[in-house]
Amino acid sequence: MMRMAIPLLAAVSLLAGCGSGAGGGGNSSTPSAPAGSVKAVAAPAGQDWTQVVSATPAGGYVVGNPDAELKLVEYGSRTCPTCGAFGQTGMRPLEDNYVKSGKVSYEFRDFLVHGPPDLAAALLGRCAGPQPFFPILEQMYIDQPKFLDTQMKIAQDQAFLQQTQNAAPAQVATAWAEKMGYLEFIKQRGVPEAQARACLTDAKAIDQLTRMMQDGTDKNGVTGTPTFILNGAKVDGVTWAQVETALKNAGA
Repeated sequence: MMRMAIPLLAAVSLLAGCGSGAGGGGNSSTPSAPAGSVKAVAAPAGQDWTQVVSATPAGGYVVGNPDAELKLVEYGSRTCPTCGAFGQTGMRPLEDNYVKSGKVSYEFRDFLVHGPPDLAAALLGRCAGPQPFFPILEQMYIDQPKFLDTQMKIAQDQAFLQQTQNAAPAQVATAWAEKMGYLEFIKQRGVPEAQARACLTDAKAIDQLTRMMQDGTDKNGVTGTPTFILNGAKVDGVTWAQVETALKNAGA
């Protein structure tokens, strides 16, 4: 399965794009309810809902009340500037104003629109497990301009691109993680290098990311990032202001 992953990622990536997540395909009838009609739910004793994080059957990670009335899912790319803008401006108010109340849960599913650099970032972003997942995701977005500058330089490195073109997915992910600076980034956040390198060569994780992307396209009509889905319906928007409007219109 590992050698099939990169061609499949490339094929799906050709059909997808950054900044083109809204509209088209899937159910676009987002929920509607009077403003404030969704009631807050108390978190478990000694916690708030932003401390409740778990892996999901779909392959993503969700933060918040697992029984929240409003379930927001984002298909996002860690190398997509539009996703980065949401991460920089929306993640904190989403968690503070909606997730903490127990009204909304937020699930992030990696959608690898840029192929190998996204694969490397996603594998390392998931490497530390559930609890640090969202802080690492937010920090990757805060640092995204630096990573994208590096990615632009790598795009001119023909020797590196040729070297990785026909390599196995684990080798590709490792090479890009080293070249982009993602390996050093995750080490600085407490993940030992040996653990990080094991995550980059984890065949099951690579297959899971590939399947999650394919399912996003086949089952939810995802054609670009970010794509937001609220209670099974696509949100018509890619910015925090648009997503917040959808949450308020749904009763949050």
